[in-house]
Amino acid sequence: MNKPEFGTINWVVLIVYLLAMLFVGMYFTRRASKSTDAFFKAEGKIPAWAAGFSIYATTLSAITFMSTPEKSFLTDWGYSIGNLGIILIIPILIKYYVPFFRKLKVTTAYEYLEERFGPIMRILGSILFMLYHIGRVAIVIYLPIIAITSVSTINPVVIALFVGGLCIVYTFLGGIEGVIWSDVIQGILLLGGAVLVSILGAHYINGGWGTVFSDAAQGQKFFSSVDFKTSDLTRFIPLIFAGQLFNSLYQYTASQDVVQRYQTTSSMAETKKSLWTNGFLAFITIPIFFGMGTVLYSFYAHNGGIPKGMTTSAIVPYFIVTRMPAGVAGLIIAAIFAAAQSTIASSLNAISSCFVADFKQRFFDHKWQKISDVNLARVVIAISGIFSLGISIYLLIGNASETWDLFLAITGLFGVPIAGIFAAGIFTKSANTPSAVIGLVVSAGLTWFVQQTSTSPFIISCLSFLVSFFVAWLGGLLTPKYAKNVDGLTAKTVNIEYKKEA
Repeated sequence: MNKPEFGTINWVVLIVYLLAMLFVGMYFTRRASKSTDAFFKAEGKIPAWAAGFSIYATTLSAITFMSTPEKSFLTDWGYSIGNLGIILIIPILIKYYVPFFRKLKVTTAYEYLEERFGPIMRILGSILFMLYHIGRVAIVIYLPIIAITSVSTINPVVIALFVGGLCIVYTFLGGIEGVIWSDVIQGILLLGGAVLVSILGAHYINGGWGTVFSDAAQGQKFFSSVDFKTSDLTRFIPLIFAGQLFNSLYQYTASQDVVQRYQTTSSMAETKKSLWTNGFLAFITIPIFFGMGTVLYSFYAHNGGIPKGMTTSAIVPYFIVTRMPAGVAGLIIAAIFAAAQSTIASSLNAISSCFVADFKQRFFDHKWQKISDVNLARVVIAISGIFSLGISIYLLIGNASETWDLFLAITGLFGVPIAGIFAAGIFTKSANTPSAVIGLVVSAGLTWFVQQTSTSPFIISCLSFLVSFFVAWLGGLLTPKYAKNVDGLTAKTVNIEYKKEA
């Protein structure tokens, strides 16, 4: 397959976008430098709609931008049912989770774990988050660049340095406020880019949207009987819904990059609005991104199919660089990198908040007095960002991703189990420190074992959450001597004021 040239105009558009993101970070530098409250929480001054857009952009990576259309291109819209899980959990978040984060005035999600289970769980939650997201940043840079450079002449190392390097700089400068407003721009760009691909794709088909819908109906590209058969668990809709529900619970209750946004608005009412804004965006994602894959399915069905030797993971960038007008193609490739940058920036800022709040301020505040917390946060962003960027370049040059995949698999084992521990802390009174630690370890171990044989990642998600939750809960019932006063920390006592122990 011959790779098409990216073109001068497309390069100009892409570079202008990347520099614009840099100027956003520069604009907020002075404001972010005032204090850690400004750097990590934007002093609670972010409008609800912007915070909601930021949550959405953070959870939608460049990998999703390309893999979601690929899924509907190859099969149907069955995976879209998982997005409904996000909308379903919003009332639960508003009633049972966010009040604790706001009441305790936490900087990181794991401060709740300390109050509920002691320092050990805060340390474990924070370390596991930081390790996983350092690895995730590398993959978020690596995978979309691999897909795009497989169908174009873009130099992968150069684009990695531009996309990753500039993202590190604007996160370093602007703090969470710069990150959030960059997310807003990037969110609009990625949604607009996806809509544009679908509109132009349908325009290039003889018969337009009528042909698209006809092809989709004949090819069962919306939903099919296969989606409700247990013979293929990877497409079994009830399992997809349950698995995505637990994945979303982790992302929205135990992952610092999202939880951090709950503190950037001025009040609980504003946080509610931000969550419902995110829910609306998650809902419209279904027709936008799954629809993009359906349009491309129809387009290539009438245009000789995709080239031999090209993987379907590159179908979106291939269509962009071969069929989009000059300049427009550069803008939509920028949208893919926008999705990557919003994830990278959020991860880096969240990593720095965990390091500063959960370790420096909690354990070493009296020893590390020569460097301000904001400057330390910026050092952490620079080190973790450069380290992740270096790994992604190593993967691009050596194409040696298997070892790194293993690292992500190991650290990722603890993600959903941590969400189970949060749930056990909020919805049960008996869960205690030993039972929480045991629940986390048992769940991760069992998940690793099942992971070797399971055909569906959604089985893993369900198992991870439920095992950690029930072991922490039932283990607490068997070890009542480790119980502590949890008034103000559980669902039944959510409206009671919590008094921190000295």
